[in-house]
Amino acid sequence: MPHYSGRVGAEASGGQRLDKYAAEQLKLLNRSQIKGRILEIRINGKAGKLSRLVKPGDDLELLWSDPPSSDLIPENIPLDILYEDDRVVVLNKAPGMVVHPGAGNASGTLANALLYRRLRRGGSGEGFRPGIVHRLDKDTSGVMIAAYDDEALAFLAEQFKSRGVKKNYGAIVRGVLKEPAGALETRIARDRRDRKRFAVSAAGGKPAFTRYRVIRSWAHYSLVLLRPKTGRTHQLRVHMAYLGHPILGDPLYGVKDGLFPQAGLMLHAKSLSLILPGKEGYQTFKTPLPPRFSEIFRRLGSL
Repeated sequence: MPHYSGRVGAEASGGQRLDKYAAEQLKLLNRSQIKGRILEIRINGKAGKLSRLVKPGDDLELLWSDPPSSDLIPENIPLDILYEDDRVVVLNKAPGMVVHPGAGNASGTLANALLYRRLRRGGSGEGFRPGIVHRLDKDTSGVMIAAYDDEALAFLAEQFKSRGVKKNYGAIVRGVLKEPAGALETRIARDRRDRKRFAVSAAGGKPAFTRYRVIRSWAHYSLVLLRPKTGRTHQLRVHMAYLGHPILGDPLYGVKDGLFPQAGLMLHAKSLSLILPGKEGYQTFKTPLPPRFSEIFRRLGSL
């Protein structure tokens, strides 16, 4: 999702409303767009509001949703649907599926599939913005949720922002961890040497918290359960590599494995617990580890 991170400049001397500053000074969005698309605001590391006055020197972080796509093409792409109503859809994303169109991925994405499903359910495609409030990397499989309307999107975004969503991932990592369980609390920032990567940072970046538990170990591999409290880009991949146990098949943070050279990224979102728009109480959606995990287990068991 688009984001901005920086310090408020001298032009806000005397204090200026954040929505006005973002529109007139930063020129990120116009005032009407800001009201409908800003998902997360942090001022000096704390949650803020659009009506908040900002002043020179304030650290500002903004996250907003992608703009409505006028050229998004509806595509009848098969999806593994776990739950669907008029406002949201929960699915088991397949590995290899890109979530949102981008450079080199104009079609075949989850967003294309969501527009098709929206139209099939009688909704309008005009100004439709796929309500993708969280993402899974292209090669990560598993449970994710998307919204069909802006109100549902905002409702879900608030849960993710307040860390009220519970997420569990399964991963096969290289090596055997020293501790059977633990937690990592670091800061993660974009890698200065490679803009495609992120890295643990001593200063700067954003706080990232992950709990882990070893489920099973073999001679040179382990199956771990990962529970991220935050949702930073590549967080689980960065944290496991930081521990010295990169996720098997990770092309960015790992190395090519001698035993499983053709393995894809062995990371799967097993479950997601949250409150659905218009519902009461938490609901949990689960998916088992996919066949690509079973094949690795089978080969490890036969060694």
